[in-house]
Amino acid sequence: MFIYKQECALEDLGNGITRRILAHGGTMMAVEVNFSKDAVGTLHSHPHEQLTYVLSGRFSFTIDGVTKEVSAGDTLYKEPNVVHGCVCLEAGTLLDTFTPQRADFLS
Repeated sequence: MFIYKQECALEDLGNGITRRILAHGGTMMAVEVNFSKDAVGTLHSHPHEQLTYVLSGRFSFTIDGVTKEVSAGDTLYKEPNVVHGCVCLEAGTLLDTFTPQRADFLS
């Protein structure tokens, strides 16, 4: 029930991106993703619903062909199977929530 950040492994995804799985169980998962300036979250899709909360930084996000700039305090919603990705304009951190859990992140 209590998850402490310092106990969660930080995974280096390369190209200026790191990921930390914060909590998961049942049908939900929370993940912190850190981006250095100019890092690219490549366009992709998956069968999960996803909410992204911008904790810090500035990003150019593309969701379903629409591109907009977002920054700290903004939230994005991604429907299942919708193509999305981002470019980090100013180093920052995102909090992603997925349902169902991303089993591929746990492997």
